[in-house]
Amino acid sequence: MKTIAALLHEHPFFAGMKDEYIQLIAGCAVNHIFNQGEYIAKESDAADYFYLIRNGRVSIETSQPNYGAVILQTLQDGDICGWSWLFPPHCWTFDAKAQTKVHTIKLDGRCLRGKCADDTQLGFDLMQRFARIMTERLQATRLQLLNIYGRPENNKDQEI
Repeated sequence: MKTIAALLHEHPFFAGMKDEYIQLIAGCAVNHIFNQGEYIAKESDAADYFYLIRNGRVSIETSQPNYGAVILQTLQDGDICGWSWLFPPHCWTFDAKAQTKVHTIKLDGRCLRGKCADDTQLGFDLMQRFARIMTERLQATRLQLLNIYGRPENNKDQEI
């Protein structure tokens, strides 16, 4: 059986991170499994954790009046679920729901915030990694919106 530190080393999010940081982070982490249909996070709830997806699929959703849940993105093996633990007020901004059985490494955001306050280089390293992910996801969302709203049939009132 692999240690949490070994699992962190294998996850793409931590590729190239110093071993000493992996060991510190491992102290804030546990294995966790979500069953299909189970909510990992609910919008507006406290965001005290984030998750490394080892195996499975997670939908990032928002609820719309008269439409119900709208899937914004689907995460899978090797992805990260959650960055709201980083920013006050530390509340989830979307729902996250297991689409399949999902094996994760659950990381305690409060624990990590304390370690980052004690070691600002660790905090800087984590922020760079999360900034890259946030940029990638915002770009994917932009492309998705262009695909939906950038079609000529959706812009009939615009002059060409």
